[in-house]
Amino acid sequence: MENAINKVVLSGFAGADAELKILAGNQKLAKVNLAVNEYHRTVTGEEAKKTQWFSLVFWNAKADAAVEQIKKGTKFSVEGRLQTGSYEAKDGTKRFTTDIVVGEIVVHEAEVKN
Repeated sequence: MENAINKVVLSGFAGADAELKILAGNQKLAKVNLAVNEYHRTVTGEEAKKTQWFSLVFWNAKADAAVEQIKKGTKFSVEGRLQTGSYEAKDGTKRFTTDIVVGEIVVHEAEVKN
């Protein structure tokens, strides 16, 4: 499979302010969760909303931009790639993660939801 693509495009609202961490080698990492609302009709015809949460990761200059621009309730869009990982939890079980590593971000200035 020569031309594999790993691309994600999402638009939603920040669940909290973006948080910045400084790592070894002075690398910067910011994280924030993005809420994406999906609407559909139930079998009875009622409108229902389902919210999905996505974990976003920003590196270095994008991390600085994220911390400056993304506050709880901010509406924004991202383009990035999926990255999976795993770690051992405190109870000894293996846990799996899926994050979106953000390459591009667009903040919708006029729309902030609290």
